Amino acid sequence: MVKLIAGLSGTGKTQQMVAEINEAVEKEQGSLVCIELKTSLRYDLNYKVRLIEYQTYQLEGIASLKAFISGLHAGNFDITHLYLKSIHRLLGTDDPAVMADFCAWCEHFGQENGISFTMTARVDPEAAPAGLKKYM
Repeated sequence: MVKLIAGLSGTGKTQQMVAEINEAVEKEQGSLVCIELKTSLRYDLNYKVRLIEYQTYQLEGIASLKAFISGLHAGNFDITHLYLKSIHRLLGTDDPAVMADFCAWCEHFGQENGISFTMTARVDPEAAPAGLKKYM
């Protein structure tokens, strides 16, 4: 499953994701991981959630993010849910086509490995292409 929380700046995407993460801690059995560019959520998330500061690894682009996620899974098969804050920043682009491609990859990877994805993106839901809207 891939869920995209989309909206323009200041629409409450991060708060919605934080609430969902903290709720999931009580319900899900496996490991929860949150990837963000910087650690701005450090004090908002339950201590049981693995928070990863992506910029530490000096990676950029869709291929690097896919490889990073694959490596996380290879190191921990217990991950049941991955949260990605601001995929446009993690991917290094605001291009909706690139974000849609990444969401499609996450859907396929998640189905094969039993991982759900929830992510936020600065995208106008009204103007988003169909390839991206199906995840909203």
